[in-house]
Amino acid sequence: MRDMTMEMIMQYFARYGGIAIFVIVLLEYLNLPGFPAGVIMPLAGLWAARGNIRFIPALLITVAAGLTGSMILYYLGYKGGELFLQKYLNKFPKQRPAIEKKLEWIRKKGSVGIFVSKLVPMVRTLVSIPAGVSKMNLVQYTLSSTLGIMVWNLFFVGAGYYLGDAVLTYLA
Repeated sequence: MRDMTMEMIMQYFARYGGIAIFVIVLLEYLNLPGFPAGVIMPLAGLWAARGNIRFIPALLITVAAGLTGSMILYYLGYKGGELFLQKYLNKFPKQRPAIEKKLEWIRKKGSVGIFVSKLVPMVRTLVSIPAGVSKMNLVQYTLSSTLGIMVWNLFFVGAGYYLGDAVLTYLA
């Protein structure tokens, strides 16, 4: 079944090109169900290694998708996050110290905190919401997110590109 999934993804790439890469990576950065970016990005690199797309455009597509998803979550946190957060904390009061600690950490660490968070699985997509809730400066958020996303995606797309079909065998 997993082989079929990998082949199906490669067929989407062949049929829709960079748009398929963008949409699937965007869904992952929005924490929506879909294929995990840790699978998609190496396959994008493999697709580039096979000559179907150049490496730099493949990487830039994944970065653009990641940044788009991050900006959407930042905006949701900025516009409605405080209200949502208060309702959540009223329902789950034991979580208040941990959440307040994370918000304070973002306020304190700023851009460096966002950059580092973009390199940590699970945290990398979720950090955008508290950044928005804390009203982090948009330019600083965008720059630090872009750099973190670039490093993370470079690792995975690069692995697919340089390790080639070995990645497909490993993922299957």
